[in-house]
Amino acid sequence: MAWLVALGALLCMLRVGFGTLDSEGFLIPAPHNCPYKCVCAADLLSCAGLGLQDVPAALPAAAADLDLSHNALQRLRPGWLAPLSRLRALRLGHNELDMLGRGVFTNASGLRLLDLSSNALRALGRHDLDGLGALEMLFLFNNRLAHLDEHAFRGLGALSRLYLGCNELASFSFDHLHGLGATHLRTLDLSSNRLGRIPIPDLAALPAFLKNGLYLHNNPLPCDCRLYHLLQRWHQRGLTAVSDFAHEYMCLAFKVPTSRVRFFEHSRIFENCSAALAWGLERPEEQLHVQVGRSLRLHCNTSAPALRIAWVSPQHELLVAPGSRNGSIAVLADGSLAIGNVQPWHEGVFVCLATGPRLHHNQTHEYNVSVHFPHPEPEAFNTGFTTLLGCAVGLVLVLLYLFAPPCPGCRRCYHRTCCCCCRRWPRTPSPLQELSAHSSVLSTTPPDAPSRKASVHKHVVFLEPGRRSLNGRVQLAIAEDFDLYNPMGLRFKTGSESASSTGSEGLVMT
Repeated sequence: MAWLVALGALLCMLRVGFGTLDSEGFLIPAPHNCPYKCVCAADLLSCAGLGLQDVPAALPAAAADLDLSHNALQRLRPGWLAPLSRLRALRLGHNELDMLGRGVFTNASGLRLLDLSSNALRALGRHDLDGLGALEMLFLFNNRLAHLDEHAFRGLGALSRLYLGCNELASFSFDHLHGLGATHLRTLDLSSNRLGRIPIPDLAALPAFLKNGLYLHNNPLPCDCRLYHLLQRWHQRGLTAVSDFAHEYMCLAFKVPTSRVRFFEHSRIFENCSAALAWGLERPEEQLHVQVGRSLRLHCNTSAPALRIAWVSPQHELLVAPGSRNGSIAVLADGSLAIGNVQPWHEGVFVCLATGPRLHHNQTHEYNVSVHFPHPEPEAFNTGFTTLLGCAVGLVLVLLYLFAPPCPGCRRCYHRTCCCCCRRWPRTPSPLQELSAHSSVLSTTPPDAPSRKASVHKHVVFLEPGRRSLNGRVQLAIAEDFDLYNPMGLRFKTGSESASSTGSEGLVMT
């Protein structure tokens, strides 16, 4: 019986050695080949922050993301990644690596991300990064890099983001990018280095999409007139790398560290710089305007026949035959780019990349495409219709004037004996009546004489133009036999026919 108890205890110890108990007492088996103190979850393997001085010997082959950051690694063995055929991301940041060596990444052909930041690397050799043909992102910032081999990045044809900031680089080859092709490259971070000598023509020859992601801030750049006008133009165009860090672009005014001035805040230093020095540095973009729904075709014009032509869209998509992923852009056999139905998202800079043995450098051609909606055409002004309408309106107004009565149900009394059915409403006195009233006041007849009573129907005051003897003055006269409702009886009286007068220039009243 005792041996059965001993056997059970031995089996329990063996099971505990392969796993741990959870809170409910169930045994959780340990992952297969998971290194000691590391965390394994599906295809993730994390050994970060364990103080490791060497890479664990046994690594699970299923790992696709390996994290060895925040340790004390100083060396990497050649071929150490051979078991990890599925590896896609490798994080080695915050270690003590001071060199890499040939063959370190030989078996990492599927690697997409490599983080070597915050180490002690001083140089990159020609073969240090061999075997990383599929690499897309490389983090090398915050090291001590002072030297890059001329072909340090050769073979990284798929690289799109390269971070070299916070190092000690004093120069960089912008003409061939140390063997790195510019076809896929979108971000090149060279900030916070010691760049003091920059070949400005090579800098200006970079394609537009790379200029947008070229970070040069916080470097001791020379206060050169051509460089100033070049960066000023990039800033005016709104390139992200310049506009976002404009405050941190500096140059040395007197070639000493204490003479640093900010490029875009101390323009007085460049007052004597002629803008003509910057002419010809950059090939101007060809401006194109196209309406929505129209077709567009762009040709890649090069100085010599190109062996390979590729395009980069405004969304930074690499376009090769047959065209874009959504099918709206086609790359034809002759290398030209065709858009059958232009849409607003096609607006921006299209860059042609041409390579060939007869081309001294990779040549680029840029098109700045502006897309706008068609303006609605104004309706034609029909003069014939408007003329006919004006004639009809005029005819109606004439008929209304001739035949329409002034008030409904009555007729106008033109003669004295007519019978008017219009109700007489009180109205304001006419000017003739007002003048007649004033004439009664000026009359010489006493107001109590019955035969000379003022009456609206008997008196009227009218104006008589004066003769030459009256010096152009106005003479007033009163006619007793004038009927207000019979204006045909109006007669003019001269000064000699008046009953009384006050002089040749006075008022005459009867």
